[in-house]
Amino acid sequence: MVQITVIQPSGTASQLDVPEGWSLMQAAVKNGIDGIVAECGGSCVCATCHVYVEQERLTELPPPGEDELELLDEVKAERRPNSRLSCQIKASPAIDGLVVTVPECQT
Repeated sequence: MVQITVIQPSGTASQLDVPEGWSLMQAAVKNGIDGIVAECGGSCVCATCHVYVEQERLTELPPPGEDELELLDEVKAERRPNSRLSCQIKASPAIDGLVVTVPECQT
């Protein structure tokens, strides 16, 4: 299991134990994390699973693909340099302990 912390806009933190290979979005939905809407179910077509990845660990993730970059242009909350779609963040030992923040809005 890979441990990932999800921080709500209010500052409330939830720790998720994510099976290796699962996306952060899958684990967030399964655990009822508010703010991860995931309308497309992880198909990388809706951008409603937008999160902010802690800046200092951003380079530990694979770079976003072309589809993800296009969708990040359409997010409802502010797009930041550390914006990612949680459906594209796959759990692996390399990201154990990662912290992400849910933006104020998704839709």
